[in-house]
Amino acid sequence: MPKLNITDKIEIPEGVEILIEAPMIKIKGPEGEMEKRLFHPMVKISKEKNELVFILKNGTKREKMMMKTFEAHIKNMIQGSTQKYEYHLRVCSSHFPMTVTKESDKVIVKNFLGEKIPRVARIMGDSEVEIKGTEISVKSPNKEVAGQTAANIEKSTRLTNKDRRRFQDGIFITEKPSFKK
Repeated sequence: MPKLNITDKIEIPEGVEILIEAPMIKIKGPEGEMEKRLFHPMVKISKEKNELVFILKNGTKREKMMMKTFEAHIKNMIQGSTQKYEYHLRVCSSHFPMTVTKESDKVIVKNFLGEKIPRVARIMGDSEVEIKGTEISVKSPNKEVAGQTAANIEKSTRLTNKDRRRFQDGIFITEKPSFKK
């Protein structure tokens, strides 16, 4: 199996600070800060001037995949530290009027299909949830945390053993973050 020697670079935008304390990488920007543990014995990450350098020596294609995964995570973190990720959800209720409220680190859904017990969705990490009528927006500098919070809200109104053509009630993700380069 051929051994790979690869060097990749990511440019660090202005206003973003990156601190590497192996295996932790901390990124701080105008919209927030986050840290992530990224470790693989074959992949070396270093900072040179305004670039992050990824070095893989004598690696296999699996190590190359790990290096590219680390690059993708760091690019998402840099993007989130300059501009927050935002998910939009919509509340759809046709049978019973649903009430959606936010309490500290939870989203409470009351009267879903006439149920007496409210359904609860957990807000992850530092996500900001904003509820305006039938629109819900979830914002966070961390893409994974924002996506998981939106998924928790959507999953809280999951239906089983019902015909989805007739029972179309629920909370659904309508827009995911997309950044143009």
